[in-house]
Amino acid sequence: MRAVLRAFTALGLSLLLSACGTLGGLKEALGGKSAATVAANARLKAAYRLDIQASGEVQDLLARHLDLARFQQIAENDSLSPVELDRLAAVAPEQARSLLETLGYFDARVEVRRQANADHTQQDLTLIVDPGPRSVVGELDLQFEGELDAEAGQPEAPRALALQAELRQLWPMGKGRPFTQSAWSSAKSAVLARARAQGYPLARWASSEAEVDTETRLVSLKLSLDSGPLFHLGSLQIEGLQHQSEDTVRRLAGYEQGEPYTEQSLLDFQERLLRTQLFDGVTVDIQPEAAQAAAVPVRVRVKEAPRQQATTGIGYSAMNGYNASVEHLHRLPAGLPLRARSKFQLGQLLRKAELELSSHPQPDMQRNLGSLQWEQDLNNDKNIRTLSARLGRLREAGHDERLVFAEMLRSIESGEAGESLHSSAWSGNVQWTRRRLDSLLLPTQGYSAQLLLGAGRADNNAPNQDSGVFGRARLRIEYFKPLPSGWHLGARTDIAQIMARDRVGLPAKMLYLAGGDDSVRGYAYQSLGVDKEDGSPLAAGRKLWTGSVELARPVMDSLPMLWGAAFVDAGNVADSWQSLRPVVGYGVGARLRSPVGALRLDLARAHKTGKWRLHFSVGIAL
Repeated sequence: MRAVLRAFTALGLSLLLSACGTLGGLKEALGGKSAATVAANARLKAAYRLDIQASGEVQDLLARHLDLARFQQIAENDSLSPVELDRLAAVAPEQARSLLETLGYFDARVEVRRQANADHTQQDLTLIVDPGPRSVVGELDLQFEGELDAEAGQPEAPRALALQAELRQLWPMGKGRPFTQSAWSSAKSAVLARARAQGYPLARWASSEAEVDTETRLVSLKLSLDSGPLFHLGSLQIEGLQHQSEDTVRRLAGYEQGEPYTEQSLLDFQERLLRTQLFDGVTVDIQPEAAQAAAVPVRVRVKEAPRQQATTGIGYSAMNGYNASVEHLHRLPAGLPLRARSKFQLGQLLRKAELELSSHPQPDMQRNLGSLQWEQDLNNDKNIRTLSARLGRLREAGHDERLVFAEMLRSIESGEAGESLHSSAWSGNVQWTRRRLDSLLLPTQGYSAQLLLGAGRADNNAPNQDSGVFGRARLRIEYFKPLPSGWHLGARTDIAQIMARDRVGLPAKMLYLAGGDDSVRGYAYQSLGVDKEDGSPLAAGRKLWTGSVELARPVMDSLPMLWGAAFVDAGNVADSWQSLRPVVGYGVGARLRSPVGALRLDLARAHKTGKWRLHFSVGIAL
């Protein structure tokens, strides 16, 4: 044992002396540098600059995804070592070629050139890229498997063949178009989504290949779509009802059991339920399982709106002064499939009470409705009391509405001398509303239009007026368009007329006055009318035209809800088109685009009088 210990001791001394000699030689070779300096040099990090010489989209792609470019952005303390930099520079050409293939460049040439500065503290790297010609799409071979292919020889062949043709037509990568990986992925996703939406929710790609011919630079596309089974709509499974009946939901389904499933049919069903205003939330979908394809259950999940709602308000309007109101809505009065709304408003210049009853929508989205309204208008130093009743039917189809109604109006106008003028009118009317807007509350693009046509008979007790028949028409159009540099254009026009003999007296409610918000700003509410030659007070007229053009944009990028605006309004009222003399108002304003609509504050000047007027309103599209 002692002999072994002596041997290990001798070996240790020998190694120690050898190491001392080696360290001494290393120190001489380094020119006398300390061990600490050697260690610091061993940890020296590689600082470098990278210049990518390539065209626009190629340069952007490489700058975002090439490792050599990405690591240039890391913190100084985590920068690359010389060894790591050598490795990235070596693999950069191959990595760049792989990235360029996603843009359709399959024959790219890439070279990395390196140059160190004088003290070797920084490397300048240049990536020279010649992408070569871009490959384009050649032939497309789109095949189908599953029931979509099998149905082509069955009774439902026309539908299957039409869908096959539609999917081929939908393919966006036409012959001769540049091939890119993103376009390839998007095209497959679009076709697959369409097949799933048109009755085949289990559709999938059985195979998809893009074969590149580097000589011709053509990419041949070969795909096979496995449609799976065609799904047919089955029974309804309704969840979430508390007070409303299932019949209210079922009659709006819009499809018969056994019909082929389409995504649009469920979306239409969902929209019809939401438009009833009986539900705060609705989801209509299916759970596609191959075993249920013959009659897949349709799941309807609803969240009922409150059965009753009450709203109170108090405020000020430039048109009608101070006012207070209370409104009550009952969505199932006495358990009947009706919607009852009542409202009372008390103001300085306008007092109103109204009651409206409407049925729950029928399968064709038609609703019967009736309303009764009493109103007292004290504007323009007059006292006009009006009682009106309506009975009609409203049909809603997507963004369009048609209202057919009969209306009775009875007015009593009290004069300063205590006399009363009684007038009444009975009419039949049709009103169409068409909306093509990006938003009903805050529109920036599109248009809306509303046309009213009516005819009836009027009676009155005025000594210088007669009873007789009349017709009426009114058209209102609003238009919105975004402009360059963040500007937005808004325009509207309103044109209306009563067609009757001059001596036929009509209720004041049916005649027209202009001025104020949504009319001609700069002038007081309903201050534009017919000036009588005998000096009597301003009267409502039988012809109306107003128009407006407005430019608006956000005040600053940090406050996108706050817009500034400049506008010009024009219009007037008369008893004939020949005598209508438009007046002009113009000014500037602010818009706060809130969730309840655009809150508008305008300062407008009436060109005719030279006076300025402040207007405040909430703007909501027709």
